[in-house]
Amino acid sequence: MAEDQMEEVASSSAAASGTPFQLQFDKPIPFQIKLAEWNPEKDLLAMVTDDSKVLLHRFNWQRLWTISPGKCIASICWSPDGKVVALGTEDGLVLLHDVENGKMLRSTKSHDVAVVCLNWVEDEPLSRTDKDDLLSYEDRTTRFFPPAPVMPRVGGLNSGDTGLADENEEAIQAFSSAFCQRFNILSSGDKDGCICFSIFGIFPVGKININKVPIHVQSSQYKTSYRLQGASISKVSLSTNLHQLVLLCCGKLINTEKLSIRKDISVGLHCVHLDTSIFSKRKNELHQVSQQASSIQDLVEVVRASISMMSKQWSNAMNLFHEKFSALPSLITAHGMESSSEDEFLSLLFGTRTSPALHQFLVSSLGEVGLKRIAKAIDSAGRELRIVVSEHLQPAVEIISFRLAELRGLARWRSRFQNIGLDEKLMDGVTERVGMLIVQVERFSRVAATVLYLFQNFFSWVLKCVKILLSEPTDQVPPANSELVVIFLKFLLDKDPIKQLLETDQIFEWDIDTARQVEQLVVFGGFTDNQFLERSLAKQFSELEESLKEAFLMPFTAISSQIHCQGLLPLYPVTSSEALSSTCTASSISFYKQDEDSQHSPCSYSLTDYICFKIPDGSLNLRNCIGVIKNFCNSRSTISTPSLSGFLLRLPDEYECVDLSLYKDNQVVLLLSGKFSSESPGRSLMVMLQIENFSFSQLSRTLPTNCNSLQELVALELQLNTDHGKVRSIPHLLSTPLAVSASRGVACVFSSRRHALVYILDEDEDEGEDEDSEME
Repeated sequence: MAEDQMEEVASSSAAASGTPFQLQFDKPIPFQIKLAEWNPEKDLLAMVTDDSKVLLHRFNWQRLWTISPGKCIASICWSPDGKVVALGTEDGLVLLHDVENGKMLRSTKSHDVAVVCLNWVEDEPLSRTDKDDLLSYEDRTTRFFPPAPVMPRVGGLNSGDTGLADENEEAIQAFSSAFCQRFNILSSGDKDGCICFSIFGIFPVGKININKVPIHVQSSQYKTSYRLQGASISKVSLSTNLHQLVLLCCGKLINTEKLSIRKDISVGLHCVHLDTSIFSKRKNELHQVSQQASSIQDLVEVVRASISMMSKQWSNAMNLFHEKFSALPSLITAHGMESSSEDEFLSLLFGTRTSPALHQFLVSSLGEVGLKRIAKAIDSAGRELRIVVSEHLQPAVEIISFRLAELRGLARWRSRFQNIGLDEKLMDGVTERVGMLIVQVERFSRVAATVLYLFQNFFSWVLKCVKILLSEPTDQVPPANSELVVIFLKFLLDKDPIKQLLETDQIFEWDIDTARQVEQLVVFGGFTDNQFLERSLAKQFSELEESLKEAFLMPFTAISSQIHCQGLLPLYPVTSSEALSSTCTASSISFYKQDEDSQHSPCSYSLTDYICFKIPDGSLNLRNCIGVIKNFCNSRSTISTPSLSGFLLRLPDEYECVDLSLYKDNQVVLLLSGKFSSESPGRSLMVMLQIENFSFSQLSRTLPTNCNSLQELVALELQLNTDHGKVRSIPHLLSTPLAVSASRGVACVFSSRRHALVYILDEDEDEGEDEDSEME
């Protein structure tokens, strides 16, 4: 009866204001959905099923694609422009997929454990100043170079060999170039309390462990230090002006001086405010460094794939060569001879009698067909080497060199770039190493061309010998140079200089005269490395990679050290560690712009943060309640700083909150599922509340007094027949997730019987606007 009365109240409320939240459609789905997120720019909904398949649907429920990443997906979010969907996996990967076709653009190992939350924010245009325009930077690479090369198609590389996909190269290029136009940051949080920051979603620029961040509290008498222990991140949200990050984490709060605080408040859900103003203060510098560094990382993958492909192609051809020519030593031994293959070929070259072993090898074992097959394989591999070097390897190395030179120039602007860790000495070192790599690429090209010509000359001579032995005409056989045949037999028959250049463990010896000439060149300046001729191409590339890691680690470390904790508020306690580990409460964090006076510049604006969360039954001696907090952090300090405040809202006993989401204009959408019983089939409600209609109570900002703040609040009763918001009755039992799009004004909910229901949240407002426009 109580439930029927509640539904009647909801129905009468809906009827009084015109049916809110018009149902757009109700569609059956063959999967159980665990995650869902609307595209911020398009009418697209990305969903993750219980078995971690990713589905993309249009607003009309037309499915565009389905992918199976092969990983257990734990979190999802969209890029600010809606062109890329990010997926966090249970094994610590962040996967970026193209919205057009679902192809993976990049895989980044940012964490060691499950990535449970993602947040992707773009720099707000209103936060930019005239100084930003003055210090803006244009990427000049396109002025001097054609489009960057893509990775060669490699059949033999495993999927884990690189962090880039080996297909869809055009999408990867567009992804990398487009994301460098607007500054944006992807924040990801994991179960171990680590938060990673990646500019453009691809260049890691910072990482902190919330369990190691000191929390300093200054009271009127003394300063106290706290820290979190065993905290797991559950939600992160970076403000659009990049000044602050608010996160929710489950863990134990301890006093580092007294080892612990009261047990009833030490373990639970905590709200933490991190100062990330370094992103805003140095966004121009970070934009420039990240733009260059992310492109360099892409090109490094091109170089790695190119070397791997050349090594594979050449090894296949040489394996065939050695497989055929290895029969000659066996025949020599079988005939009781003590000569080598080189001796036999030299005897034939200089006109002496052909030995029975060599005759048998050339006529029977090898033959004209076998020789032509080997020659074709070597020639084909040579063509592949030339193509990879000219179209992939060399252009990639040259563009890397140019971009590193750009970074080297920026590093010398110490007043701007030293603060973000762009080290001048490290950039000098990595610039020299990429210069040496250019030299190695040129050397490889020359060696490869020489080796291939010697092979071609040797095969022509052997073919002529075979035809003579078979008494066949030789007028169609190209003439061979005898001196080059001798060189081949001395240096290539049992050796492989191309393979040596493609291996990292090879060391080349040089004569004294060459070493002296290199030392003389070093004296003239330009480089200090006089040992580069001893290294192979692969070894030089390996050293470049190490230098790049060291150089790019400095900004990562520098930025991480400048992210500090500005405040902590315990929200509610849990009674045991088991309850803590199983806590997965519904929560939402959002920032809203506040109106500014006309005296402020257009670039100056204020943000108010709102945090909404469900409180587990029994915690704070409450049941069926949600909490709302605002002004936990502020984008800027003023004389009249808004006070931290909040309220508790008790929901009707007949319903439980399964999910919630903050919405635009200081609103919150609640998904209330009816409690199932044998007397009632179960119904649900979707409620939109105007937060400012409720009475906020002031909360303390100082530990440990704020540990009791929420407990002292009196929970307000949610009256569904009031003007606090809108109510829509749904004739199904609902489950998580609730997917709400503030930009599109829609919400998607999922029933326990595997149905997806899409509602128009702002339709009544749109109709009102249309009527006004018609009247005008």
